[in-house]
Amino acid sequence: MVTIRDILKSLLLFHVLIESPAKAITPIVLWHGLGDTCCNPLSLGGFATYLQKQCNGTKVVSLKIGSNFLEEMRSSYFMNSNLQVAQACKQIRQDPDLVDGYHAIGFSQGGQFLRAVAQRCPDPPMKILVSLGGQQQGVFGFPRCPGSSFTLCSYARRLLDYGAYWSWVQNEIVPAQYWHDPLDEKTYKEKSIFLADINNEKTINETYKENLIKLQKLILVKFGADTIVQPRESSWFGWYKPGQDKEVMDWKQTALYTEDWIGLKTLDEAGKVALLDIPGADHLQFSKDWFTENIVNRYFQ
Repeated sequence: MVTIRDILKSLLLFHVLIESPAKAITPIVLWHGLGDTCCNPLSLGGFATYLQKQCNGTKVVSLKIGSNFLEEMRSSYFMNSNLQVAQACKQIRQDPDLVDGYHAIGFSQGGQFLRAVAQRCPDPPMKILVSLGGQQQGVFGFPRCPGSSFTLCSYARRLLDYGAYWSWVQNEIVPAQYWHDPLDEKTYKEKSIFLADINNEKTINETYKENLIKLQKLILVKFGADTIVQPRESSWFGWYKPGQDKEVMDWKQTALYTEDWIGLKTLDEAGKVALLDIPGADHLQFSKDWFTENIVNRYFQ
């Protein structure tokens, strides 16, 4: 028998449900890697759809650098990275749905590009940054071409081999802008137009540091069998010991960390850095189940 008490309990539950909608999840911004585009349904477009469903319909913005598919793919290889970051900042700033802040996920080189966004464009605020196989300390080597355009990649690789620090190569070839030669640090610091700047290796830009430490969380994902990022420890801010290209230092041994050039040590000591490793996985090889368990459920919900 249904009692008056049962009816009152049901009415109370109904009132709670209509007065307390599901908590909105922070919008998410994506930036693709080399040789990819914002909205390819077989890559980032499909990931954006999955992420939106997984996060209760939250808005997912996949940054687009270029007016069409071909321009986008080309810009991932051939464009000044500083201009790309400026365009990304503009897109983010002009989106009314991001005004209260957003989480960011960078794929491969998109990881360091989104870090540059956090450092240079603090409004609206980036809350959580996930770098998936990012080249945070750069690369010294280009062993395998990612993406689907072998011709573009092969051309870029030849230019890196011949003169990564030539002025026109620096301004036009995206991987050259995070090419980090451990055997010639002086030239790297003088000629690098992007990575040496955002890593505060030219002069210390205190604003970069102040902005980065505003992050709620910095999540760095390394792929244990990465054949793209060389050395793969760069995804965790690790780098070669001085003067050679064989032995790699732990990120906490680097001057970038110990001298806290960009606020990495400050973030770490505040418990705001998470290092995740996927053993045996090649570059960007992860499952949606892994991402749901280790990123979405742990940090976005």
